[in-house]
Amino acid sequence: MTAFAPTRLFDGERFLTDHALVIEGDRIAAVLPAPQAGPVTRLEGTLAPGFLDLQVNGGGGLMVNGDTGPDALRHICATHQRLGCAGVLPTLITDRPEATAAVIDAATRAIGTPGFLGLHLEGPHLDPRRKGAHDPALIRPMTTEDLARLCDAARTLPVLMVTLAPESATPDQIAALSQAGAVVSLGHTDCDHDTARTAFAAGARCATHLFNAMSQMGHRSPGLVGAVLAGDAHAGLIADGIHVHPAAMRTALAARPEGIFLVTDCMAFAGTDLTEMPLQGRTILRRNGRLTLADGTLAGADLRMDQAIGVLVDQVGIAPQRALAMATSEPARAAGLSDEYGALREGRRADLVLLDDAWRLQSVWIAGKPVIPG
Repeated sequence: MTAFAPTRLFDGERFLTDHALVIEGDRIAAVLPAPQAGPVTRLEGTLAPGFLDLQVNGGGGLMVNGDTGPDALRHICATHQRLGCAGVLPTLITDRPEATAAVIDAATRAIGTPGFLGLHLEGPHLDPRRKGAHDPALIRPMTTEDLARLCDAARTLPVLMVTLAPESATPDQIAALSQAGAVVSLGHTDCDHDTARTAFAAGARCATHLFNAMSQMGHRSPGLVGAVLAGDAHAGLIADGIHVHPAAMRTALAARPEGIFLVTDCMAFAGTDLTEMPLQGRTILRRNGRLTLADGTLAGADLRMDQAIGVLVDQVGIAPQRALAMATSEPARAAGLSDEYGALREGRRADLVLLDDAWRLQSVWIAGKPVIPG
């Protein structure tokens, strides 16, 4: 049995001071006032639940693509554990039908892998007008065969998140996916406000990387951004200060006191010193904290979760407890994983991170065992 007494403890919702976290094996045995915990190990900094990242395109030098097998998924998950993530959704961007089928098969065989929460399929059923770095030649409407494949995957995988555009999927298809258990997320779409509301009413309950690759909020045409900010859907946010201006983040977070969570949208660069990588016949360049194609189009983010927390606190002015919740309890709610992740409570797995006063990652524990940060 081990007892940690940090400078402060974040339990997923609030800070606790002069408290200890007691670990027995791979589980949290208790959270209680430090004087009641007996001998403790003092930790300088904030002890918090391990992060959850619902959008990781790769890591450790590997991308999620049609050649990804279970071993590659295990490598990507292990890389992100060293970056503080208790769990991730490996993410396949728009690709061929056979690539989607292959990754679903690999994900099914990877069930039970530490840190593997399920799969995020970002496309191919998007709007080419909001393609971002996705290959427009591979974007297409959802077919009956596509729907059947996705519904089967949703019933098999622990979590399946599907990013789609209402322009490429009907309300009935969205409803069928939702009923099968998929987390349907609207993204890479130029849909208007009413169309977005119709999709949410059909069963979509999330939006992918808020503000990016979607219809913006105008005073007469609120777009998808307006539908998210005026509604109750969850939404991911890339808080690197590049994808979204701090003032826009501040406005969104004021409009939505809860429901917005952090994603890194990271690529194979995560956990490496790589400066270039291929993507579907193109090259992604890593320069000065940005990932771009040769024409300057943003292509994912060069971001860690602890960095995103720091941006929210230091540049956006968000309270630290909310910034931490956006990396822990908020994504757990969005993915339907609140019973297992996102909080430090008795009986939960002892997946922990220790952050210093500047919100930089110092230490990681997965299932109660220390992991060397990446």
